[in-house]
Amino acid sequence: MNSTATISRKLLAEAINRQASDIHFYPFPTKTNIYFRILGKRILYDTIKTSQYELLLTYYKFTSGMDIGEIRKPQDGSITHKLGPNNYALRLSTLPVNQMESLAVRILPQEENLPIDKLFLFPSQLNVLKKWMNNPAGLILLTGPTGSGKTTTLYALLQSLLEEKSFQTITLEDPIEKKLHDILQVQVNEKAGITYQSGLKAALRHDPDIIMVGEIRDHYTAKFAIDASLTGHLVLSTLHAKNTTGTIHRLLEMGLTKTELSQSLVGVASIQLLPIDLIPDMVRRAAIVEFLYGQNLSTAIDGQPIDMRTNHHSFSHLRKKAFAYGYITETAYKEFL
Repeated sequence: MNSTATISRKLLAEAINRQASDIHFYPFPTKTNIYFRILGKRILYDTIKTSQYELLLTYYKFTSGMDIGEIRKPQDGSITHKLGPNNYALRLSTLPVNQMESLAVRILPQEENLPIDKLFLFPSQLNVLKKWMNNPAGLILLTGPTGSGKTTTLYALLQSLLEEKSFQTITLEDPIEKKLHDILQVQVNEKAGITYQSGLKAALRHDPDIIMVGEIRDHYTAKFAIDASLTGHLVLSTLHAKNTTGTIHRLLEMGLTKTELSQSLVGVASIQLLPIDLIPDMVRRAAIVEFLYGQNLSTAIDGQPIDMRTNHHSFSHLRKKAFAYGYITETAYKEFL
């Protein structure tokens, strides 16, 4: 196990140093490919013998609390990892494939990497979100694909708000991605009987001002978020959707009514990460945000078309602006066309 632990430490150090958000193990009968996801792109890092991968897999399953003997069902677990002065939460997930198991590891930094104003390419967009957060009640949704920074943005907004004012804030997450100060964080754990349903009901009994639901996944969580916002709570959540108008379609498909949406939704912010190329040999990503609020939100809920080309907060307009200002390369700009 010691040699396997050493290999694991070296692999994690390399992934963290390269700013990878995920590690993917893709097993074949004799070899296993290891991929890193860096700045949203999946790249091949190394290939190892499958016999060596199986030792790594057993080590990870054991240290993350999974059942080592179970190979027929998907499992998930978590590990805390320290590299230098920094702490990381590792979220592990196995998936049975062809008599074997693949493994995915999500790397979640626990320290603040960037101040909130550095997360956004255009500071004015942060100001819009902060203005939404001043609402005493209502539902604010952040949407986008996996890895677009939805939860990171919600965390940063909550911490920024709580630095200015004191609010009873409760989150329900599956899993908790980062420990936050002065916030009650509830880990959803269905095996222990803590479901979103029971957790949300318990949260309301704690007299919260703000509730963060990690993700709206189904009709129940969507309906709860709406009802909580209509009874005097500010509710923040995320949803997987391509853009802002797509978010409205998804909510309606989940069984919510137009009346519920018009009475509760403060706004929808859809996030897209762009690779910013300002400093030689250093590329990082910053968010552009497509907003839907005010009259455009009402129009979208009514099912009427919106001409996003005239919307200064549309992805198309923001990417053109970023390219014109020299924030992104022409190659990066064309990737999104």
